[in-house]
Amino acid sequence: MTVHPVDEVPPIRHLAAFGLQHVLAMYAGAVAVPLIVGGAMKLSAADLSYLITADLLVCGIATLIQCVGFWRFGVRLPIMQGCTFAAVSPMVLIGTTGGGLPAIYGSVIVAGLAIVLLAPVFGKLLRFFPPLVTGTVILVIGLSLLPVAGNWAAGGVGSADFGAPKNIGLAAFVLAVVLAVQRFGPPFLSRIAVLAGIAVGLAVAVPFGFTDFGGVGDADWVGISTPFHFGAPVFEASAIISMLVVALVTMTETTGDLIAVGELTGREVKESSLADGLRADGLSTVLGGVFNTFPYTAYAQNVGLVGMTRVKSRWVVAAAGGLLVVLGLLPKLGAVVAAVPAPVLGGAGLVMFGTVAASGLRTLAGVDFRDNHNLTVVAVSVAVGLLPVGVPTVYEKFPDWFQTVMNSGISAGCLTAIVLNLLFNHLPSRASSPAVAPADG
Repeated sequence: MTVHPVDEVPPIRHLAAFGLQHVLAMYAGAVAVPLIVGGAMKLSAADLSYLITADLLVCGIATLIQCVGFWRFGVRLPIMQGCTFAAVSPMVLIGTTGGGLPAIYGSVIVAGLAIVLLAPVFGKLLRFFPPLVTGTVILVIGLSLLPVAGNWAAGGVGSADFGAPKNIGLAAFVLAVVLAVQRFGPPFLSRIAVLAGIAVGLAVAVPFGFTDFGGVGDADWVGISTPFHFGAPVFEASAIISMLVVALVTMTETTGDLIAVGELTGREVKESSLADGLRADGLSTVLGGVFNTFPYTAYAQNVGLVGMTRVKSRWVVAAAGGLLVVLGLLPKLGAVVAAVPAPVLGGAGLVMFGTVAASGLRTLAGVDFRDNHNLTVVAVSVAVGLLPVGVPTVYEKFPDWFQTVMNSGISAGCLTAIVLNLLFNHLPSRASSPAVAPADG
């Protein structure tokens, strides 16, 4: 019996290398959310460190739930889980206007339960994601991530030497190494081209003073996250409402990511498996509220890594989840990984995020653009999706709930694509074009 590539279990040494590659691809994004929220609330260094280790632990558990799965939880695809950036602004607002961390965690727990309950309903929306919509959404996901890679390449937002030629040079060097290994390396090495690029980049960065290992000495050897470390959760109506809006945004983003991974791995995401994946998001978000961290969602940067390396096994990402659990329990190891300089990640990120965008183009290549309005659907959806990416302050005069939805380029582009596809291809009459027929019936 032939095993689907998603279910293949590579040898242990391959699992470790591929898994580490996924961890490095998402690590900076994973720790950014607790750093931003904790920093805005002026938490102590010890509390910030606690938030980060708790986050890594639950990231790992969430990834294992999503990849390995149990009962009706988990899409069982190579999907990496991490804290969603859509929740950052609402959480900062809740945390700094008197509610503090307990009010954040109360709203996160309610949002997680809501996601679990809404998952079957969202699963039925899959018919609104034909190739025209999914290709557009995947394209927007990739394009909206590119500024993240650009900021890393320049040295990381807020760094004193942001944009210095040496930072861009290091990122370009890492990019060149990744491409060279992918093009000329033996099959196994070409599949860990990103890991090879980061390792070579780190080796070059150390003698040139790019790295600071000071945090490694300060970090504890062992860190255990205990439930409700910052106090019992507080359930405030306004906080819960804003987090429920975030929940709808993250469900939209996760739907796009799951469909993208399904396309890349050749395993179609059906209504039931989409609901299972969203349920896993909800359960992980509840765990986040209990274990002092934040809402969880699928990480698009790792979707790009799957597309680039063509390693489709979910057990590889499960191994990455296991590594995150270890990093969450051993803060000193986490500090070593955190010492990888931003430009090194930037060089690798350019390839990964570009791969996501290119995957969207590949999906759109199968769409019929003749004698119909499909080009308009793609054009306006990409434009609306990239508006908050190019002009981050464009919606700052709007209500908070509107900003939460529209400041996420992914959710803005996705909603626009769905609405325009319905408007142009479904409302007047049932078009016969294969581009607009509901995916597989």
